Amino acid sequence: MSESGIHATIDAVWRIESAKLIAGLARFTRDVGVAEDLAQDALVAALKQWPESGVPDNPAAWLMTTAKHRALDLFRRRKMLDRKHQEIGRDLQEQQAQQDASALEIEAALDDHVGDDLLRLVFTACHPVLSTEARVALTLRMLGGLTTDEIARAFLTPEATIAQRIVRAKRTLAEARVPFEVPRGEEFVARLSPVLQVIYLVFNEGYSATAGDDWVRPALCEDALRLGRILAELVPSEPEVHGLVALMEIQASRLRARVGTNGGEPVLLLDQNRAQWDHLMIRRGLTSLVRAESFGGALGPYALQAAIAAVHARARTADDTDWKQIAALYDGLAALTPSPVIELNRAVATGMAFGAAEGLELADQLLDEPALTHYHLLPSVRGDLLFKLSRFDEARAEFLRAAAMTKNARERTLLLDRAAKCGR
Repeated sequence: MSESGIHATIDAVWRIESAKLIAGLARFTRDVGVAEDLAQDALVAALKQWPESGVPDNPAAWLMTTAKHRALDLFRRRKMLDRKHQEIGRDLQEQQAQQDASALEIEAALDDHVGDDLLRLVFTACHPVLSTEARVALTLRMLGGLTTDEIARAFLTPEATIAQRIVRAKRTLAEARVPFEVPRGEEFVARLSPVLQVIYLVFNEGYSATAGDDWVRPALCEDALRLGRILAELVPSEPEVHGLVALMEIQASRLRARVGTNGGEPVLLLDQNRAQWDHLMIRRGLTSLVRAESFGGALGPYALQAAIAAVHARARTADDTDWKQIAALYDGLAALTPSPVIELNRAVATGMAFGAAEGLELADQLLDEPALTHYHLLPSVRGDLLFKLSRFDEARAEFLRAAAMTKNARERTLLLDRAAKCGR
């Protein structure tokens, strides 16, 4: 195998195995920062040795074994330092026996059930003591296997900024003595919400990029989907986890249809070629939605959004869409988790189901909402509703206002084009 082929193999193995590697190490060290450093040491060793010796038969096991040796060395060095503060005269042979016993403990700890370790790592990386930005960066780094540079490029953020977030996040977790454990009882439910939020934030940035030259970034959607699927396997009895996976699967099924053939220009939902939708992903999403619904009781916010996405997915054409059902689902979502953004989406659904005038009435109620002051989709939605009402001058002004607000170049072009059509 060529050197470039070996490096590609290392990259692939790291993406798949790094989270399990870090999780296994973190359970014993009780410090995710130290665990990641140990895992990175193993990666560096692979980059040095594999091009010469070849890729081992079991590369994942090789990385784990190398990381274990680094862990043993680390703890032995710490024992040597601690010895200076202990009573002098300890028998060296006894000390060696203790070290050997510690080695066996580490071996046993690192070989424990991988699923539990991964779940602990998920909850640690998304701990509420960290800012949302730090949770996203740390999750992509430790669970997604992304490099600092890859995270920076994905979010159009300087690499130094991402590196600082990750360093500070690990330091914050260590200083706060955050336990490497899965929360229990009511705390589990409370802590699960930030985990789901982080995964969906990553997905949304890929599905509809907030800035830059690309309308979509499929790689981020793939990273979020992979994390969501892992979480669904780790906590199969949580309906909202399945709801989130369902939502992401169905939305991701449209990625190819969301961009045009001439340079990736945006294609809105009602204009998409539905033959380009990934029907395998739709089936997966609908299956996950059925699992979420099978637990009984009221659906959570992610499952409700997945139900809305499912209505679109089941419609053979845009004209077949059951907008009244979507409007009813948005009514339920707004009652469950009221927010200005949900109300704006409800205005869109109401406009499609009952006429643009009713939709505009709901959208106008949000004009004084502080959270939407700089949200470009409010004037964009109003522009669309005004256009349908043949109020073209007002619609043009709204599209221009939305174009001035968005930071995404592709979306700006789309909005300016819609503004131009209002004058024809």
